[in-house]
Amino acid sequence: MPVNLIAPNPADLLPVPGVELGVAMAGVRKANRRDLVVLTLAEGSAVAGVFTKNRFCAAPVQVCREHLAQGSAVRALLINTGNANAGTGADGLARARRSCEALAAQLGVKPQQVLPFSTGVIMETLPVERIEAGLPAVLAARQAAGWADAAQGIMTTDTLPKAASRQVQIGGRTVTLTGISKGAGMIRPNMATMLGFVATDAVIAPALLQPLVSEAADLSFNRITIDGDTSTNDCFMLIATRQAGHAEIGSLDAPEAKILRDALVSLAQQLAQAIVRDGEGATKFITVRIDGGRNEDECRRAAYAIAHSPLVKTAFYASDPNLGRILAAVGYAGIDDLDQGLIDLYLDDVHVARQGGRHPDYREEDGQRVMKQSEIGVRVDLHRGAASATVWTCDFSHDYVSINADYRS
Repeated sequence: MPVNLIAPNPADLLPVPGVELGVAMAGVRKANRRDLVVLTLAEGSAVAGVFTKNRFCAAPVQVCREHLAQGSAVRALLINTGNANAGTGADGLARARRSCEALAAQLGVKPQQVLPFSTGVIMETLPVERIEAGLPAVLAARQAAGWADAAQGIMTTDTLPKAASRQVQIGGRTVTLTGISKGAGMIRPNMATMLGFVATDAVIAPALLQPLVSEAADLSFNRITIDGDTSTNDCFMLIATRQAGHAEIGSLDAPEAKILRDALVSLAQQLAQAIVRDGEGATKFITVRIDGGRNEDECRRAAYAIAHSPLVKTAFYASDPNLGRILAAVGYAGIDDLDQGLIDLYLDDVHVARQGGRHPDYREEDGQRVMKQSEIGVRVDLHRGAASATVWTCDFSHDYVSINADYRS
């Protein structure tokens, strides 16, 4: 069961002027499930994104990068679930391009103006003919209020759709941000099988989208892990339709840019944390914070060492306060001159370790009390400097093994 996560109320997902979404059942992998999504964008829209750093990246990731690099105005996003089109070689690239050509022909735009996205099983041929056959239905279903259906249409092993909205005031106009994400396993985004899409009608200079989406990803999707595996298909896209009617935001230093940035980061963090809360087999949501580092990089390394450790994650599942595993993970995080005699460890309000050893007042029943909670905070103070970093993760249960052992069945 998801950890303190509920399905979004469709009425709470706000349409973004200039974006329409359609969903259809194309039978990409299984019949009678929503597995094909199209977002069409009004003329004048701008798009930027970050992608997986996995060198064995999927065909759609390669095609997306090509199309964005060519500089054509993006008019549509095409998303399929059930098949990742990864590990498919030249044939996979040809099929990804063919899907773009098919949608472009339906919309009367150039293939380079379509971005393809896929998620699902790796090393299986993309049934592009099924996608082509499903395009008329998905285009006929387009509507501005289609965000809830789209969130369902991009799911794989997710148990719940993930979507949210924000509204802010910029230049006397209401600006809307709405986004969806998917992912429950093979999750350790390293971006620049997770997908995230956020659209806004903010009038922002197109050149500012790339630094904005990169920063938002770094503060959200790049701070989560379920199992430490970086997918072949990870992406996070930011769309600006530029239809809100306020004066253009031309600098990230402008006060209006800060308002937009804060709303985007907040939304991206909600979508990213929803992925962890819906992690395969997860029973607990864990916030890992490292304080007192010399720089943020070493804090992130220590946080990820804890969050990736199967020994730590299984201990949390069992509510077993075997907390030396956390200290051990910090020790192998790659901080070569780490002084273990300075380290403090906390579980929520419980001071577990002081100056590298067990706190004299720590009682195991206090640690177990915290570990039985559905939401747990782990904090380590390295006492080396003023930097800090936070990562969100979940526990490992028996169900994680079962889900992934049976995934292709």
